[in-house]
Amino acid sequence: MIMHPLPEGVPLRRTSRRLLGGLLALGMTVAVSACGEESTDTTGSEPAEGGWSFTDDLGTTVELPEAPTRIAGLNDLAASLWNYGLEPVATFGQTSAEDDVAFEGRDLSDVAIVGSSYGEIDLEALAAADPDVIVTTIYPVDSSGEIPADTAGYGFTDQAQQEQVAEIAPIITIAYRGSAADVIERVVELADALGVDTGSGTVADARADFETASEELTETASSGVSVLPVFATEADGWWMAKASDDPQLALYQELGVNFVDPGGDGYFWNSVGWEEVPNHPSDVLLYSLRFSMTPEEIAAQPTAALLPAIEAAQLYPWKYIGPDYVAQAAYMEELSGYLSEAQRVTG
Repeated sequence: MIMHPLPEGVPLRRTSRRLLGGLLALGMTVAVSACGEESTDTTGSEPAEGGWSFTDDLGTTVELPEAPTRIAGLNDLAASLWNYGLEPVATFGQTSAEDDVAFEGRDLSDVAIVGSSYGEIDLEALAAADPDVIVTTIYPVDSSGEIPADTAGYGFTDQAQQEQVAEIAPIITIAYRGSAADVIERVVELADALGVDTGSGTVADARADFETASEELTETASSGVSVLPVFATEADGWWMAKASDDPQLALYQELGVNFVDPGGDGYFWNSVGWEEVPNHPSDVLLYSLRFSMTPEEIAAQPTAALLPAIEAAQLYPWKYIGPDYVAQAAYMEELSGYLSEAQRVTG
């Protein structure tokens, strides 16, 4: 997230508008061709004549003289590729990689952290990391799953910033929509194109662990306890995620997790003020680990304290982790543990 879109009202610190003319003088030559209506195959890469190519989920084909080895990008996707053995040279995202649970246990000493707030990317530092490609994700604009042509990739404030980044290295974009099961497979295809053996070894083992974790989650979810993922801020109140709009949550829902429908007409979130929080009870609350209030701070809110899940101390972390077998298997095991110990406390 979950990777996921930031709720409206969460402030974004914008990167400066410095015109880095020096970037244009770096002599980086890449061939990037946007595929229009004539090309709709985004299933993987086709080897260019004597080179390397990959067609991403926007229909853009990145072509290079040889397979890229120096990869930079958004924390979520960079962490997933690292789980398959591809250590990034640079990362950026909503938070610093040092504070991102997706990188827990990783030695980041050789990774340039070029952004630690959404849209704040140090272009000079990114250029100095000398990436061959830059990877990111992109979200639809609504529940239809549509991604308009002028939509900037996740992690970029707008198209102008994205174009500046593309001057450093070509951008590969993976769409984060539908079920994470499909997104995971797409990332495997990208890893395969980048030279990872996805049919055996680490990836095959991770796939087996993922399948086991999926079965376990289905079993524990059969208890029927209701689950509500939330992003809580003292000033803006309660943001409740819609499982069908979040690929990670959609996957868990497919496996049987009973998510509460928070209502509302908006995409991804339904937000309410603190006075309305008691109207959205659940057996379990999953609280965001990114920017949200802590469980103690949530429980200290008078209206939130009335919720059955809080009265039963059934609050557990909602981790935004990458679309890969390793990370998802690990979190599904955690979620299974939460659901197995939780009791039904709503009417």
